[in-house]
Parts: sequence; C-alpha cells; structure tokens
Amino acid sequence: MNRNIPAMRKALPPLALAAALSVASPLAAQSVLPPAQDLGQLERMVVATIGADIGMPGGPMAPIDRRMRLAACPGGIQIEPPTLSSVTVRCTTSGWRLRVPLRRENMAMATGAPATGAQSASANAAIRKGDPVQLVAQGPSFSISIDATAMEDADVGRRVRVATSSKGSTLFAEVIDVGKVRLVGFK
Repeated sequence: MNRNIPAMRKALPPLALAAALSVASPLAAQSVLPPAQDLGQLERMVVATIGADIGMPGGPMAPIDRRMRLAACPGGIQIEPPTLSSVTVRCTTSGWRLRVPLRRENMAMATGAPATGAQSASANAAIRKGDPVQLVAQGPSFSISIDATAMEDADVGRRVRVATSSKGSTLFAEVIDVGKVRLVGFK
C-alpha cells in the first residue's frame, strides 16, 4: 500500500491542474459572448411608449424576464404599436423580436367572455382558412411565436386548427387578434 502513495503524489498535480482548467473554462466562455441588450432599458422604453407602468391596466403584465439574453442592438430599437394583447419590441440589425404581454383593461375580454354588440361585429372572421398567423405561447413574463397557417375560419375567442411549417404538425389554438393565435393548453 505504501508503494501507491508516491504514484498518487505524482498524479495529483496534473489532476489539480485539470480541475482548475475545468472551472476556468466556463468563465472564459462567458467573456467571449457578445454584449447583451439592457433589458431594463427595454422595459423603460415600453412603459414610456405605452404610457402605463408594469402591472397597470394597459401596461406590461410583468417585468421582462431577466433570464433572457438578447444581443445588444447597435441600431435603433423599434416598438410597434400595441395590439390588443401585446407590444412588439424589435431590433432589425441584431435580428431579434420580443413580444411583451399587456394587461388588458377590459376584464370581459381578458376572461374570454363572449363578445357582444360592436365587439362581435368587428370580431367576425378574424382568421380565414389559409391565412398566415403567428402562433404564440405565452407565460407571465415571456412570449414566443412562430409562423403558422390557419386551417379554418374563426372569430376572436374561438379555437382554430393551425399548421406549422415544422413537419406539417397541426395544433389547436385560440384566436386572440387578427392574424394572431395562442397555443391552447400552454401554461
């Protein structure tokens, strides 16, 4: 047993060096990443554009998720006019797009209550068969979307089948706006 101790002492320095390198490599990889966009700045821009603070009616539902890392935008950041359910923040030079869910003012619309009067007249045929739509999966502080195609006509608040380009899969979604559907059952 005493014969193995010198062999272990000789092997220890290379092992210690390997352990130190394995700890240092993630730190080295982080320094190689490009600069990130300041998400607090994006939040302030959205709040200023919309005119409502986070959590207030008409404002963002929640702060932008700080776990995201967006490439810094060297050009101007564009904030599109808000739709019924979100506002889109876009950087065309870096190629990213972020949807910020908005807190709706009309609670009947937020709970999915049936539209009445003028609402139902304007909501008819929001999506037609063959229309390109954006399929959205939303959480409390994020929104992800992909392009899809409507497979049938539907009004706002109704369910519709949509086909995605990936493997031609068909999904059920709820129509939330003209040209925009939300994935059903995603929480």
